[in-house]
Amino acid sequence: MFKPLYQKRISLALVCSLLLMLASTPAAAATSKEEKAAARAAEVKAGVAKLGTGPAAQISVKLRDKTKLSGYVSQANADSFVITDPKTGTTTEIPYPNVIQAKGKNLSTGATIAITAAVAVGVTLLVLYLIARTLD
Repeated sequence: MFKPLYQKRISLALVCSLLLMLASTPAAAATSKEEKAAARAAEVKAGVAKLGTGPAAQISVKLRDKTKLSGYVSQANADSFVITDPKTGTTTEIPYPNVIQAKGKNLSTGATIAITAAVAVGVTLLVLYLIARTLD
């Protein structure tokens, strides 16, 4: 007899709480093109900073004028970065706001750690196998 009454109250409380959550969340603020471009430039700048500089910092970028460049990041400044083509040695300075898409081609720290751990486990298992085989 009490079970349906509790179920109704619980479901009513859940519905009310969901409606309250939906009503209390602020609507997504409309951002202007300039704000979106600034946010994208900051994201690219952070990605380039994380990637680093030097021949190991391989990157390919797509620019606003549909140009595609690839090479390594040889310099990273406050307003732009420089891509060097390893085949020709030509350098191109690219302002962060001109980048539509950027993809780094080096391994992340996590991937490097995982590969190192896998190699270490493999070597350890090989050594243990060889020790066990010599003891037999």
